[in-house]
Amino acid sequence: DINECVPPSKVSCGKSSDCRNTEGSYDCVCNPGYELVSGAKTFKNESENMCQDVDECSSGLHQCDNSTVCFNTVGSYTCRCRPGWEPKHGIPNNQKDTVCKFPTWTPPPGVHSQTLSQFFNKVQDLGRDFKTSSAKVTIQNLIKLVDELMEAPGDIEALAPSVRHLIATQLLSNLEDILRILAKTLPEGPFTYLSPSNTELTLMIQKQGDKNVTMGQSNARMKLNWAVAAGAKDPGPAVAGILSIQNMTTLLANASLNLHSKKQAELEEIYESNIRGVRLRRLSAVNSVFLSHNNTKELNFPILFAFSHLESSGGKEGRDPPAKDVMPGPRQELICAFWKSDSNRGGHWATEGCRVLGSKNGSTTCQCSHLSSFAILMAHYDLEDWKLSLITRVGLALSLFCLLLCILTFLLVRPIQGSRTTIHLHLCICLFVGSTIFLAGIENEGGQVCWLDFEQGFLWSFLGPVTFIILCNAVIFVTTVWKLTQKFSEINPDMKKLKKARALTITAIAQLFLLGCTWVFGLFIFDDRSLVLTYVFTILNCLQGAFLYLLHCLLNKKV
Repeated sequence: DINECVPPSKVSCGKSSDCRNTEGSYDCVCNPGYELVSGAKTFKNESENMCQDVDECSSGLHQCDNSTVCFNTVGSYTCRCRPGWEPKHGIPNNQKDTVCKFPTWTPPPGVHSQTLSQFFNKVQDLGRDFKTSSAKVTIQNLIKLVDELMEAPGDIEALAPSVRHLIATQLLSNLEDILRILAKTLPEGPFTYLSPSNTELTLMIQKQGDKNVTMGQSNARMKLNWAVAAGAKDPGPAVAGILSIQNMTTLLANASLNLHSKKQAELEEIYESNIRGVRLRRLSAVNSVFLSHNNTKELNFPILFAFSHLESSGGKEGRDPPAKDVMPGPRQELICAFWKSDSNRGGHWATEGCRVLGSKNGSTTCQCSHLSSFAILMAHYDLEDWKLSLITRVGLALSLFCLLLCILTFLLVRPIQGSRTTIHLHLCICLFVGSTIFLAGIENEGGQVCWLDFEQGFLWSFLGPVTFIILCNAVIFVTTVWKLTQKFSEINPDMKKLKKARALTITAIAQLFLLGCTWVFGLFIFDDRSLVLTYVFTILNCLQGAFLYLLHCLLNKKV
């Protein structure tokens, strides 16, 4: 038999084909990955060559693993990891035998929480059993796991605020990434899921375009140009999503608001005073907004949002007063804030790139030039009253000087030595040390978080003992004045009423300051509008040392 497929034979089958010798003849066949348009298996010469590439991906002839996506190549195909997935250890990507794994979730470095570790293990189990056909079920199960973590945070509650903020930052970021990945496996069209805990996810998957698209749910609505949603290198359908989580109070408690310099300057110009701090109350769910791509720090077109107010500002029914049609009070402002990662403290609220357009019918409308996790906050600005600050500093300085004179007087003046003088001496030393520490640390506020929290009720850990001490001192004060009245009558029954009244008044005032009963004015300062009581409280307590020197030294005839 003559082999027509080797020289000196001049058989030519043409491109993308090969010659195959047969007994007494030969055939031309298409190379692997190609087939004849006619469907025939062989041909005889180049003029009959109609070999074309076989699309193994669309025909289902590929053998790609379920964790990969098939990409057709000329004459062959490759298997690539789905967007966001990672090749398994030791297996290269973009090969026919590529196998990928679900994105790995791990606790932030340095965070030790059994509850969080169990949550991440459950998420990994979801990825291990993932199938494209069950993407919707996987999304629903993921949201249920998040709800379980929010409702039963376990040992997370005992972590420091900065650590909880770090967990919130990673959780929100990971949820955006994984939901973006899962959304790309869904068929085109809208998708909405509302969990039993009122966590709501809304997705829109549709072909790329440049028209305005509106999508929404019960917690948030969004209007955007659809060209913004599409990734620059992603030829498939574009994705946009809103994940609204109401119950994030534990993770976001005591989070601070960082005002950028321009905003702070505007506020200080409006209030004509320095901003000492900001107290926050969350009025909406935390709404994480994401697109097909994660390049959303600066968008080509701004996006409009309308975020609904919760029935209660803290996210739990009955815990706080209704916030449906909330109106800002004095020194308050509705702001559209977003959660920003912070390398030092894990995360904080910020407002750059977002502005409030209006608020009505139980929702607030915002415009933002970037995407993140958003919430509507009621900000209460704590202003520095320069008059009170001046009174405090001058009064404390004067009191310190007078207390020093009292201490020297009680130590050096022999005619007044006795047990009562010793008690007064110890009192003056304590007040001197306390006033010195307060005056030295008055500018050092430490941080944005105050343990005397109004909402959590921690304020009573301070007010409770103070109230009890004031009540005890008030009883002692009334008893002392009553006994003094009887004593004056017994010692000198002929003393004139005016002189007796004057002596009693001076003694009563001395006891008032001695027992610290002036703190009673502080109990009635319920808010920033109690200006008169605030000034009275500040003046009386800052000048406590001066009053003690006046009553127990200057007006003492023995001294």
